[in-house]
Amino acid sequence: MPAHSVPGLHSTPALARQVTAAFADRLGAAAPTAEALRDIDPWHLAAELTSFNAGLHAHRQSRGRLTDAGTGLCPVVDGDVLPETPWPALTGARASGTELLVGHTRDEFRYFSVMSGRYGTFTEQDAHAALELHAPQPDGARAYRAAFPQASPEEMVETVYSDALFRMPSQKLAEANAAAGGTSYLFELCWTAPALGGILGACHSLDVPLAFGTLDSPVGTQLIGEQPTPEAVALSRELQQAWVRFITTGDAGWSAHRPGEHLTRVLDAKSKTLPSPEQASRQIWEGHSPTPFDLS
Repeated sequence: MPAHSVPGLHSTPALARQVTAAFADRLGAAAPTAEALRDIDPWHLAAELTSFNAGLHAHRQSRGRLTDAGTGLCPVVDGDVLPETPWPALTGARASGTELLVGHTRDEFRYFSVMSGRYGTFTEQDAHAALELHAPQPDGARAYRAAFPQASPEEMVETVYSDALFRMPSQKLAEANAAAGGTSYLFELCWTAPALGGILGACHSLDVPLAFGTLDSPVGTQLIGEQPTPEAVALSRELQQAWVRFITTGDAGWSAHRPGEHLTRVLDAKSKTLPSPEQASRQIWEGHSPTPFDLS
């Protein structure tokens, strides 16, 4: 199955209860339950969620890492419906491997920083907070500083958030699935979105219109522009063909993940199969998996 930009977004029951209560109160619901929310107009629900998500940063002291996730709603690791997250389940042989086509973009977090208006404004204080909240403990902050000594505060924030929220969850899933007996094909989209003068980079969501060939969709035009270039069309065709080949034959068209190699299809104007471009981050996250968000 294809798995793009695998999110490391899971919540503890305690945090989920607080967030659900706050969202239900915002909607004027009688109680934070499915029954109370059932009759609310879906379009109103979606609009209120967008507004709710935009205000998450105001609650960092109580909701911690969740406030950087871009959404207040995520799966809850409750020990029943979802006993644990996928990564330890696979590595601990409590889940079976399968066939996966796993991918992420190079600049996952850029979309969120640009669309929120924060791009270009991150300070050393922001970088420190990102490292303290999202780098693997206990030595992740120091390891990031050592691995990226020349990174500006902006670059450090983007690297840490991209890793913690999408890149490392994707890479760790490919690795864990292979260790559990499955087959994992890994790709990284490194082609820069042309829209807005290229400041979006290879951002989150760019893979969606490319994979589905919907370059003229709202998301496609937002990221790629009104008139897709021949390069965009060719890259879209390449990713679609990888999907079709994988779904019909189980082979994506490049070497599968193997321990110690981490071969990755780097999708760009001229795509290549290489060792993972994120080796430095992989080393920082060695032995660590995404953990559920909790109350601070």
